[in-house]
Parts: sequence; C-alpha cells; structure tokens
Amino acid sequence: MIRFRLAELMADVQFKTGRRVTLVDIAESTGINRMTLSRMANLRGYSTSTETIEKLCRFFGCQVGDVAQYVDDSSLIATPLQGAETPTAERSVAPAKKAAAKRKAP
Repeated sequence: MIRFRLAELMADVQFKTGRRVTLVDIAESTGINRMTLSRMANLRGYSTSTETIEKLCRFFGCQVGDVAQYVDDSSLIATPLQGAETPTAERSVAPAKKAAAKRKAP
C-alpha cells in the first residue's frame, strides 16, 4: 500500500518556517482540491494521480519518495480496542442484573 506523508511534510514546513501550513493553503497554492488533500492525509490506501504528486513535490520542494512511501500490508497489525472482546451491551446489562438480584435477595 502507498502511504502519503502529507501530515509529516506539513509539520516539517511548520518547524522550518515557524508558520502553520494548512490543507487550504496547499490547495490554494497548488490547485489541488482540498478534499483530495484531506483524503490523501486521512484515508488509508487512497489513490491519486501522478499530477497531484508532482504538484505536491513542487509545493514542498521535495522528491516523490518524500510525499509517498510504500508500506507492506502484511506489516500492518490490527490491534483490538481495549475491552473489545466484551460487547458493550453485555457490559452494561451485567451490572443491572447484579443490582436486581441484590434487591430480590431476602
């Protein structure tokens, strides 16, 4: 999968210049649609054109490998959320059952 490093590039510019760069700034300077930039930054596996990548290279003054990098899909590890093994409904019902059982007890 190709991973776009847009957030990292934006952070580098901010560090070097002391000026915050937003997706709107990039969109206005490059002519790339803001939603395209947002998808590149936030959606895993998003696909875009070489023209878009070229515009980003020109904007950031970098090479293609600085904008995008290959990530082996098999190296991505899906980790379950803490407590995900117990459905929320079961967790919230169990305390209610215990409280009801205590009230019924003689």
